[in-house]
Amino acid sequence: MSLTDERTCGFVLLPRLFGPAETAALGHVAESVLERVTERALKGETQVTVWPDGHRLEKVDGATVHWEPDARPPVVRSLSPVTRLDPALDVLWTDERLTAPMRGLLDTARLGPFTSKLNFKRAGVGSEFRWHQDHPYWYCCAGPDARDIATAMIFLDEVTADNGALEIVPGSHLAGPAPRDRAEPTGLLVDTARTDVDGAVTVEAPAGSVLMFPGLLVHRSGPNTTTRDRRSLLLCFQPAGRPTLDRLPYRHERLADLP
Repeated sequence: MSLTDERTCGFVLLPRLFGPAETAALGHVAESVLERVTERALKGETQVTVWPDGHRLEKVDGATVHWEPDARPPVVRSLSPVTRLDPALDVLWTDERLTAPMRGLLDTARLGPFTSKLNFKRAGVGSEFRWHQDHPYWYCCAGPDARDIATAMIFLDEVTADNGALEIVPGSHLAGPAPRDRAEPTGLLVDTARTDVDGAVTVEAPAGSVLMFPGLLVHRSGPNTTTRDRRSLLLCFQPAGRPTLDRLPYRHERLADLP
């Protein structure tokens, strides 16, 4: 796929970019990081935030634990930011296998980090994430600079439709910010009554593959109905020299600028 094709579709899939041993090692690090953080979270050593949709978030030493809303006993949905928690994750910011295609996607010579996250999508309990763009949340923090952020999603496990693969709408980023569902409590999700998602494709890929896409791409993921976890490590890049997400306040009122 040419650079022009990538920019038109809005995403690039790099199958098996990381080998089996590397991918397994990253999976081990992910579980180790999660164990260290959640051990403190379960002791109550946290700052708790409950979002308007009822989702519970707890901050531990600068990392935010996002719990699955309906899982009992408690199960972690995601953890962020994570790269500073282990050198094996932090070194990925300068891995040329990621940075070379990302520089092309963002059309910039120098990259910097924006944020990082581990999505766990656990077997049988990993919940869906409705149609959305990453851009509105980032816009509430970074303002207009949010347009210059893109994600490299490293699949730590095989991704299938049954275990919650991403569904994406090719080319949807070209329309800019999509109309939001005003009836949804957070104000961040896409209004599918006013947004065409009929051309969506499901991204299935082997472990070690990497999916790259900008924040304006419309996407969702289904629940994990299998007996296998569907874990992924997300590194969100931006042009160098800009502040990272954890240094920016969330300003909900900025949503008034968006459709």
